[in-house]
Amino acid sequence: QVRLKESGGGSVQAGESLKLSCVVSEDIYKSFCKAWIRQVAGKDHEGIGGIDRAGRLIRVDALKDRFTIYADNIQNTLFLQMTDLKPEDSAMYYCVAGDCARKDGKIHVTPETWGQGTLVTVSS
Repeated sequence: QVRLKESGGGSVQAGESLKLSCVVSEDIYKSFCKAWIRQVAGKDHEGIGGIDRAGRLIRVDALKDRFTIYADNIQNTLFLQMTDLKPEDSAMYYCVAGDCARKDGKIHVTPETWGQGTLVTVSS
C-alpha cells in the first residue's frame, strides 16, 4: 500500500513554475506532520515546509517567497506550488510524514514514512 504518493515533477526552465501534489493515506494524514523535503545526491535533505501535527503551516524562511504549501483536507493531499524556479532548486522532492518543527527559520523534519519522490530539474 502506497501511503504517500507524489506527482508533478519534471524539467523546466529557470523562472517557470511547477506544482507538486502528494496524496497521503488517511491514517498518516490525521496523525503525523506531512512535509515536503528535497534532497540532492550526496547531501542531507532540506526541509521545505508542511503541516505539523497541530495542523499549523510551517515553511522555511529562505523559500517562502517562491514556494507555497497548502493542503486539501478532504482529499488528504498536500501541495507544493513552486514559482520562479532556479537551477539550484533542482533536486529530488519527497513528501514525507513524521515529526517536524520550525526553528531559527528552518524546517527540521524527521521522516518516518517517505513517498517515492519526484524529480525536479531546472535549466538555466
